[in-house]
Amino acid sequence: MPEKTQVVTAALPYANGSIHIGHLLEYIQTDIYVRYRKMRGARCLFFCADDTHGAPIMIRARKEGTTPEAVIERFHQEHIRDFSDFLIEFDNYHSTNSPENKQLAEEVFLKLKEAGSITQREVEQSWCDTDKMFLPDRFVRGVCPRCKAEDQYGDVCEACGAHYEPTELISPRCSMCGAPPVRRNTRHYFFRVADYLPALEKFMEGDALQQEVKNFLSTWLKEGLKEWDISRDGPYFGFKIPGEEDKYFYVWLDAPIGYISSAKNWADKNGQSLDDLWRGQKAEIRHFIGKDIKYFHTLFWIPMLTGAGFSIPDKVHVHGFLTVNGEKMSKSKGTFINARTFLDHMDPETLRYYYASKLRNSEDDLDLSFQDFVFRVNAELVNKVANLGSRTVSILNKNKELENRLGALADDGARLVEEAMAQGEKIAECYDALEFGRALKLIMGIADAANVFIDHAKPWELKDDPEKQRQVLSAGVNAFRLIALYLKPVIPRFAARTEKMLAIDPMVWEDHKKALTDHTIGEFERLAERVDMKAADRIVEATLAAAAKAGEKQPSPTGGSPASDLIEYDDFARVRLVTAKVLEAEKVKKADKLLKLTVEIGGERRVIVAGIAKSYTAEQMPGKTVVVVENLAPRKLKGIESQGMLLAVNDGETLTLVAPEKETPSGIRVS
Repeated sequence: MPEKTQVVTAALPYANGSIHIGHLLEYIQTDIYVRYRKMRGARCLFFCADDTHGAPIMIRARKEGTTPEAVIERFHQEHIRDFSDFLIEFDNYHSTNSPENKQLAEEVFLKLKEAGSITQREVEQSWCDTDKMFLPDRFVRGVCPRCKAEDQYGDVCEACGAHYEPTELISPRCSMCGAPPVRRNTRHYFFRVADYLPALEKFMEGDALQQEVKNFLSTWLKEGLKEWDISRDGPYFGFKIPGEEDKYFYVWLDAPIGYISSAKNWADKNGQSLDDLWRGQKAEIRHFIGKDIKYFHTLFWIPMLTGAGFSIPDKVHVHGFLTVNGEKMSKSKGTFINARTFLDHMDPETLRYYYASKLRNSEDDLDLSFQDFVFRVNAELVNKVANLGSRTVSILNKNKELENRLGALADDGARLVEEAMAQGEKIAECYDALEFGRALKLIMGIADAANVFIDHAKPWELKDDPEKQRQVLSAGVNAFRLIALYLKPVIPRFAARTEKMLAIDPMVWEDHKKALTDHTIGEFERLAERVDMKAADRIVEATLAAAAKAGEKQPSPTGGSPASDLIEYDDFARVRLVTAKVLEAEKVKKADKLLKLTVEIGGERRVIVAGIAKSYTAEQMPGKTVVVVENLAPRKLKGIESQGMLLAVNDGETLTLVAPEKETPSGIRVS
């Protein structure tokens, strides 16, 4: 039976601003996966589109004295250029402001309405007497009710990340005229999400989601599914609801339908049927999204698709946020870096490589440390990989007796290449599992072994024995070719230059099973350049200059509790709390309060020193499931290195361990 077609999507970028390096984390992750699948011979289609509707685009158009259509077209072209220059290769990149999306949004709405899942009722909304209009959430500004940051949107605070209703804002005002809004009733449409609770529960029982995402969604399900407001009053930039004069679909209704409309646009252009891609579960559908939108892509999206008769996704892969130098991206610190700014100063493949080296199938945040970035790119991509190609191909080119020809493999060289070939399936498993960091570790292991082989064999000293030199260089070149093949999904331009240099056809995954012998290669070509901190500094400087020119400022919390008492959500999100199984326990000598625990976290053994001996004996601990801080820096206690921290509740007299209510595997993220 032939493999299913794979339909892969990345979240739709909003057509109200430029692509930045935080966005790129997702598109690079998705592109690597798609390129890998295509190398395996899979029919894999990568669809995306610009998310083009909603109040922010209306506001921008008014400020610029232009139309929303002009704004979204400008950013559409900019997004396409930036993605292309970062080697993101979509099969189709479309727009939610399209005939296909209008048709499909109306189809979804009408099918849900026909099923009795759409209701109407009166709601209270913000009204501006000056502008004579109901104000969308983003047209209301005020003080955040949580952190007291000034000049925040009516639905979300950019300073602390809190979500709330416009009615909760302190000192609200209309963003256009500055007048305080009043409250008025209006009729809105609602989607009864709870009608599709069985479908949602079945979806969550399968393997479509990471465990940490399931845990998050379970909490929402326990609280009950509320009706979802899917309409907005005009003026609004979006699609009118069928049969209405001045009511529009809320952007979050038609935005995810943009995945399907992009697929339809591609299908229509290529003589294919949308039904084969998005109905009847005929194709395998995978969404790649950030953890900030998992709520919409599960609790709402699955019921919408089910009610409208479309296929639901087989996988929803959720990743974390990007931090820079350990902190949230910041315009004031020059770390809110646009894609184009990075491209102006560095090779895009350096960022692709760095992200891949740190990506896991997890919603943990990924940190871009510029010092680590410079070190890793130079030490691995340049010194280990590119240099291996240089020190083998260039010698083969220089010795005219060798005629640029690879020969047979023998002895240690043959073993080196055989071992590199054998790693192919393990590396493939890592790519399939979205464990790109693990894949690159395996690949760097091959590079290390190949460089050690060349160091020991010293082909530059074998001028007087050309056939022995050919033998050594053939092994080195073959190892290098395999490394370039395994890295091709990550750094495709590097791989293309390698293919040209070695005079070989475009590499596919199956090529890792055969050696390149009795083959004439081409001339050496420089494959990668070193990077330095000066280039990183220039990127930060350019970002600061652009922010200053635009007159942008960072919102900051004011008033309320002292700043020292509060932490940002992103600070808390960096603390990784996971379940752990206690394997062994013993008292720490000369320490009344300490137990030395050996725990297992998802297959990894660690030692944790915990101050719980007054409440628990060493004999009580083995077999318990506990919660620990997994990513705490190691610290020595009584001469023992503690590799984490155990959580317990202190009531002033005794300690009680924090533990899950039911039996839970180790390594599960607490959320």
